[in-house]
Amino acid sequence: MIIQTGMRTDIPAFYSKWFLNRLREGYVLVRNPYNPVSVTRYRLSPDVVDLIGFCSKNPAPMLTNEAVAALHPYGQYWFVTITPYGPDIEPNVPPKEEVIHYFRTLSGIVGADAIGWRYDPILLNEEYPLQRHLEDFAMMAEALSGFTHTCVISFIDLYQKVRRNFPQAQAVSTVDRLTIGRAFAGIGRRCGMTVKACAEGNDLAPLGIDCRGCMTMETYESALHCSLSAPSRPSSRAQCACFLNSDIGQYDTCPHLCRYCYANTDEAAVRRNLQRHDPDSPFLTGHPRPEDQLHEARQESWRDGQLRLPL
Repeated sequence: MIIQTGMRTDIPAFYSKWFLNRLREGYVLVRNPYNPVSVTRYRLSPDVVDLIGFCSKNPAPMLTNEAVAALHPYGQYWFVTITPYGPDIEPNVPPKEEVIHYFRTLSGIVGADAIGWRYDPILLNEEYPLQRHLEDFAMMAEALSGFTHTCVISFIDLYQKVRRNFPQAQAVSTVDRLTIGRAFAGIGRRCGMTVKACAEGNDLAPLGIDCRGCMTMETYESALHCSLSAPSRPSSRAQCACFLNSDIGQYDTCPHLCRYCYANTDEAAVRRNLQRHDPDSPFLTGHPRPEDQLHEARQESWRDGQLRLPL
């Protein structure tokens, strides 16, 4: 099976000690975000966990010898987000030059088939006009050439939380989306990368953008170099072909505090949860409660033993 860590928070950047403790203990407890008394227990044994999926803006805390050794028995796929934005948009994200260095280091550990670059979300304003995106994307793509085969892009979605925390944000026009898609596809080809769109429909496909999904079975199989016989499951959201179940993170826990974030209600909620974090707890925040309704996740390996050559 696949365990996800990055749809609700950035575990590598802020909770690496907790995560390594969970690997050591061999299990993790996760509250249902819509029914908090419902708790799922996931085993973290490599006998049943074929791959752990990460999504981070700062993988540095997971580049220690201890972390590398702890993850060695597991398949891995990493998305590392690197954008042109500064502290005005991403207050607590390290400078992009540092993250590029971490990306290249991580690629040397897991291999270029097991790491992808996310350049998202794309937003346009006076500080970050279209031309700046074209120039910065080209610079980053050249710096990451040979260290990954994949770049995923998306345009800002104006969810309710985003509108509240970033009221100045505006949707990217169709004309600008097409201009960016065409330019990024060409830059990606020159740098040996397939540029994929995340939940953006098929409008960019004629321009050379891969619109088939970014965390698909094909993604995992390429990272593992073997085939998986996974059960069919409904998509987690519209226009998304990715396989994104079984996430062990928690909303309102990411201190990056990016203004475009859909996973944080506001800074106050994040601060409250940080105070409740205990690296020794089986939960990311808080501890077991008497009213908890615990159930074991159904877990089994999906590897079918068939070799899959890298793309």
